[in-house]
Amino acid sequence: MSYAGSSMGSGNRTAARTFDFGRTYVVRPKGKHQATIVWLHGLGDNGSSCSQLLENLSLPNIKWICPTAPTRPVAIVGGFSCTAWFDMGELSEDGPDDFEGLDASAAHIANLLSTEPPDIKLGIGGFSMGAATALYSATCFAQGRYSNGFPYPLNLRAVMGLSGWLPAARSLRNKIEGSHESARRAAYLPILLCHGLCDEVVPHRHGESSYHALSLAGFRNLTFKTYEGIGHYTVPQEMEDVCNWLNSRAGF
Repeated sequence: MSYAGSSMGSGNRTAARTFDFGRTYVVRPKGKHQATIVWLHGLGDNGSSCSQLLENLSLPNIKWICPTAPTRPVAIVGGFSCTAWFDMGELSEDGPDDFEGLDASAAHIANLLSTEPPDIKLGIGGFSMGAATALYSATCFAQGRYSNGFPYPLNLRAVMGLSGWLPAARSLRNKIEGSHESARRAAYLPILLCHGLCDEVVPHRHGESSYHALSLAGFRNLTFKTYEGIGHYTVPQEMEDVCNWLNSRAGF
């Protein structure tokens, strides 16, 4: 599936980029279908590996959708092409954000969820760059629109970010505080952040600063879990915590 994104420069619309998303994998619920969650892989990975991780979780009533990001040149790996939800350079709060790529990925995720039945709870989660994209989707939901101004169409009920960070954190607070509806949506959306203390790829401080940025912007239903001795990978205890959180905090 392709998505044509566009950016705004000097008041004029620039040429659109087309993003070709890869294969989407689906893990069907083993019980009664009550919720659907899109789960996003990390840089250079694909939806297949996510589906293998998720199919054995003790969450029988959840359908998992595992898309694959477009293959594109990515600055942080020297401009080589790999699967990535957006372009990024050095992981820094002062670096520029690829809003066109972020919007395209967030819109692709929303499109995947838009055909679910109306009584189904919707969520987004992910690992590393996938976590960053999930958190960006959470901010789009709260604001009611993408950064390009187009309306965000979903009612999200849960967002999870493992070993990730929050893109565009610098201006988030002003965007949320400027709208009563945005503040209301931010306050009730359950968000789970998990991070290993020994992560050398996305250091723990980025997860911590993302938690504080979300909190300052008005996201009140936050949970932040840290893991001693864990690097840039998931462990069974972390996935068990995801299951428990979805059952208790998010009501899935």
